[in-house]
Order: sequence, then structure tokens, then C-alpha cells
Amino acid sequence: MLLVTGITGHTGRYFLQELINNKYEGFIRCIVRKTSNTSLLDNSGLNIEKVVGDLDDPDFIDRMMNGVDTVMHIYNIHHSPKIVRTAIKNKVKRAILIHTTGIYSEFKYASEGYKKVEQEIEELKSDPKCKTNITILRPSMIYGDLCDSNMSKFIEMVDKLRVMPVINGGNSLIQPVNARDLGKAFFTVLISPEETDGKAYDLSGERPIKMVDAFKLISEELNKKTVFISVPLGLGVLMARFLKTMTLGKIDYIERVQRMGENRNYSHDNATSDFGYNPMTFEKGIRIEVQEYLEKYRN
Repeated sequence: MLLVTGITGHTGRYFLQELINNKYEGFIRCIVRKTSNTSLLDNSGLNIEKVVGDLDDPDFIDRMMNGVDTVMHIYNIHHSPKIVRTAIKNKVKRAILIHTTGIYSEFKYASEGYKKVEQEIEELKSDPKCKTNITILRPSMIYGDLCDSNMSKFIEMVDKLRVMPVINGGNSLIQPVNARDLGKAFFTVLISPEETDGKAYDLSGERPIKMVDAFKLISEELNKKTVFISVPLGLGVLMARFLKTMTLGKIDYIERVQRMGENRNYSHDNATSDFGYNPMTFEKGIRIEVQEYLEKYRN
């Protein structure tokens, strides 16, 4: 049995689509929330059991592991230690954990929590009682449709602003990965245990691109003439701190602004070598997302 968390989320839906496209025949237990839209699950034609529950409840997680061979944990990296600990206890054969390349950030607030999670996972793996094979997948900045919290925000900004500020001239490198490619990668790893068990992979986009060049591509797809003005990182962070103070902490963009000043490009060569990972170009992916934006807001 396959246990999946986060299957109704952004990347989870694309993983589900791959299960559907490939006519996955195994039994699937999906943990969902009461508020989750499960229409795609309900009409998938797959052998699916939906269970409403709370991943903060250790007893619930323990019950969900009964009879499970493989766990695909997509929802929230901070639940990974609980998932792995319970998987080991229930002698689950495999655990595939979706984490993040944010672990590499030079900023403490951006990476410290992620590092602690993976350190805890390593400690669990080193326990002689651990018979569970653990694979970690680390997507870079995820985009793909208007449900993402990255490029969808930038598309809206470029559409509404004629003059757009960019941190340090927008010269930092990013390597956004399309959620469609992640769905395919998750499925391929699922069916490739011999090649991927016990390993960790960075899942990035096809190639690095300067942030300002990504914005220019968005501007071109929107048929806009946008002027980009460089803002020093220090000033950007100061403005973000001011905004956080004025909103009593409700709007906190400090970490997001800080990360705009660092390079976020990561090699996916190991994933390509081991299981044929071959992500689409950013040009193709952003065209799809901008088109969705235009159809929603300009028609």
C-alpha cells in the first residue's frame, strides 16, 4: 500500500495526475483535510482510500501506517521526522520525503529549520532498528500555475507595475522548477526503488536564469513594457522590516527579500543520471502560467 500526504496540494495534484496517467494499480491511502478539494481524487479511477486527519496527531499517523509499504510525504517538511519515526516503528519499507533546496540558504531564518529536520532524519536512519529506505527530494523554487506562491506573485506584480524594483539589479540566479516536472519526478522515484532508495536529489529547473531575465520573460508574455529599477539588498530588507512592523507581523517578507539577493541555482545532474529527470525550460513553463493568468483576469 502507498500512503500519500499532501496529494491535494500544488505539487501533489501533479503527482496524482501521473498516477492516473500511468494507471497505477496499487492501493493508495490519501490523508486529506476536511477543507481539501478531493474532486480529482474522487474521479481518478484509482484504488484510493481517503482519510481525514491531522498530521500533528501521532496516534493518527501510527494508525495510517498500518499495512503501508511506501510513504510519499509531500505535505510540510516539518512533519518529516514524525513520518519517518512512525514508518520505522511500523516497518514500512520506503519513505520518500519532499523537502526543499531552501536548506542551502545562507540566511539562518531560511535554512536553519530545514537543516534541523534533515539532521534528525539522518539520526533516525543511523539507528540499527531502522529498516526503512529513505529518499529525499529537494525541489527548488516551485511554479507552474496560479496556485504557486512564487511566479504567480511576480506575474501579478509585472502586470500591475510599470516600474518594478528588483534587488541588486536582479542579477542573482534562480532555477525555478515546474510543478508538472515534479509530479513526474515523484512518480518515477516511486517506481524506481533500486535506483533511488537511500539517496537525496535536488530537483531544479532546466537551467539557471537571472531573476531580472525571468521578470523580462514574464513582461514579454504579458505584452508589457516594464522598467526595472535596482534596489540595494539592505534597503529592500529595511523596507520589509518596516512593513512587518506596520502590519504587526502580519506581512513578513524579510526572508523572501533576503533570498532575492542570493544565488539559488542547483544542479539536478544526479537525478538525471539515476532516473532520467528532464525538466522543461523556464520559457515554456512561464508561458503556460502567464497564459492561465491572462485567461483568468483578462477574459
